[in-house]
Amino acid sequence: MTPFVSEIVGTFLLMVLGCGVNANVSLQKTYGNSSGWIVITTGWAFAVYTGVVVAGPHSGAHINPAVSIGLAVAGEFPWSEVPTYILAQFIGAMFAAFCVWLVNKDHFNATEDGGTKRGVFCTAPAIPNIFTNLFSEVLGTFVLVFSVLYFTDAVLSTEDAIIGLGSLGALPVSLIVWGIGLSLGGTTGYAINPARDLGPRIVHALLPLKNKGSNGWGYAWIPVVGPILGASIAAWIALALQ
Repeated sequence: MTPFVSEIVGTFLLMVLGCGVNANVSLQKTYGNSSGWIVITTGWAFAVYTGVVVAGPHSGAHINPAVSIGLAVAGEFPWSEVPTYILAQFIGAMFAAFCVWLVNKDHFNATEDGGTKRGVFCTAPAIPNIFTNLFSEVLGTFVLVFSVLYFTDAVLSTEDAIIGLGSLGALPVSLIVWGIGLSLGGTTGYAINPARDLGPRIVHALLPLKNKGSNGWGYAWIPVVGPILGASIAAWIALALQ
């Protein structure tokens, strides 16, 4: 389990559960159809928890190019490793999107609306507006990365002290993502992760979906540029506040 493999696996787990809950809520004839926004945000929070639990000990569980870039800007991660992490994250995200399609193939066939099918893979704005949509992604990612930069480790006070929470140590970032989804996610679907949106969007473009609609390429830059800007701003402000 090298850091590269860890980021592939962690991002795969994040995305197979994240896109999986999208499919369960959105596609026709699933048991979870139309179960709503609370289910989606909760499913994504649990998806983050699962990915971080597995990848955390081996790569730090970035599982998000914006996090890798933000940590590098803040001086907490070497720039030389950023491209490798991003490549791994895209591999994991794209393979997960393919698996979600395979599991839900019959339900994709049962769903007529092309936009609903695309929504399983990637985000779209509730009301298209370049400025507000971009700002939504910037702000959501700022909250995520700024919070991550302020995470603290348990401090060993005596030699026989038991510190840390083990696998529960992944819980804080999951709760933050849940909060972002509940509070800020309703405008754009809170990608807050370039690999989470662009990787599955590419898979959507390649898959032989019945009645497939637009790939939404005109919007696709926002869930990439917005998170990178938000992560960078979070890092700059954190550095200024040291």
